[in-house]
Amino acid sequence: MSDYTIRPLTADELQHAVDWAGREGWNPGKHDAECFRTTDPDGYLGGFLDGEMIASVSAVNYDDAFSFLGFYIVRPEFRGSGHGLEIAQHALAHCKGRNMGLDGVVEQQDNYRKSGFSFAYNNYRVGAKIGEVLPKLGQVLGNGVTPVDNVSDALKAYDRRLFPARRDAFLRGWLSAPSHISRKYTEDGRIKGYGTLRPCQAGYKVGPLFADDAGIAQTLLASLLAAVPVDHHGQEVFVDMPQPNREAFALAAQLGLEKVFETARMYSDHQPDIDLNRIFGVTTFELG
Repeated sequence: MSDYTIRPLTADELQHAVDWAGREGWNPGKHDAECFRTTDPDGYLGGFLDGEMIASVSAVNYDDAFSFLGFYIVRPEFRGSGHGLEIAQHALAHCKGRNMGLDGVVEQQDNYRKSGFSFAYNNYRVGAKIGEVLPKLGQVLGNGVTPVDNVSDALKAYDRRLFPARRDAFLRGWLSAPSHISRKYTEDGRIKGYGTLRPCQAGYKVGPLFADDAGIAQTLLASLLAAVPVDHHGQEVFVDMPQPNREAFALAAQLGLEKVFETARMYSDHQPDIDLNRIFGVTTFELG
């Protein structure tokens, strides 16, 4: 009989899972593996059949109350074998007692419902070539944008209002990762928005893009895209926007950003009380 083992992934094995996500069309960032692993090193699981990795899932515990699931992938030739269900059950056990969130691709949403997850809203990935977006950004707000050079208490507090849990360890890695560019918008000494641009397997993504209003979101986006080298302006930039934020999609339409991918945000218990109208870009589909 074949031997199927489920265990936490090493750093190199997590990179394999990220590479699989790229082949699934999810377009992960070039430094996602090392950034993600800092949050919950035991939260990335692999399924190994006779010593060969054939499945992955992440089950990241942010605290005692909230977790996020992602990277649920079974290699195509092993799908339908039950190995995916088994590793998913291990992930749920790792998050036991917590409200769990996930961004489910269309073909898996029925399976998530069977596991007790309820639909909250859709997220849509929108994108366009950087060189086409930059001229449309037009007149933006004044001089409130500055680089994020440290994860200050003020930034952590702002982030917590727009995410279901504190994620200090994640932010330290995400905002300092090689090639990641982060900017914040400050007015009268108060942070009113921040965003991060990162290079991906194809083009760039902006996430998070948190802002108190659409004008601030546009200003942050303009600052982030202006940092992209001119010879990369033919590449695309993507933002993952929550459907309830109408101002986000109005901005997307203004900039010519078109929908290219969708997920369903689902929760195992309840939808967290966060202001989606200030979320112009989700941080990542893998970690929320």
